[in-house]
Amino acid sequence: MAKDILTKENFDKLGEVIEVNKGRKGALMPVLNEAQNIFGAIPLEVQKVISRELNIPVAEIYGVVTFYSQFSLVPKGEYVVSVCLGTACYVKGAQTIIDRVSKELNVEVGGTSPDGKFSLQATRCIGACGLAPVLTINEDVYGRLVEADVPDILKKY
Repeated sequence: MAKDILTKENFDKLGEVIEVNKGRKGALMPVLNEAQNIFGAIPLEVQKVISRELNIPVAEIYGVVTFYSQFSLVPKGEYVVSVCLGTACYVKGAQTIIDRVSKELNVEVGGTSPDGKFSLQATRCIGACGLAPVLTINEDVYGRLVEADVPDILKKY
């Protein structure tokens, strides 16, 4: 993990967010949202500070961070490549698509490339079943894919 996100300045910003939300019912979600914005991720070091300041067990915070897809334990890349593995996409070959993306970018599912440019994630149904299999890169959607389409799509980024 890039230690440069764990700066005193970022922890100071987090402290201000916690102070504003401390004592409020349901404070955890707004604090986590802001922590994600400040740090680009919510690593364990950040979770420990939130735990101490809001008096919420780290295990509970970790459970929330790993449950909701908008939160990440590691910073996401400039381009987030998501391959739908919902039923329709899976049956139409999404596994070969995600395997090819992983190979092309040299990044595991759930990881970020060493240069920080790409993150790869598997998602569940995105509601584009008629276009199965589907891949998104940030807000761009690519459908009716075959494995051979992957390199040309990635070259655009």
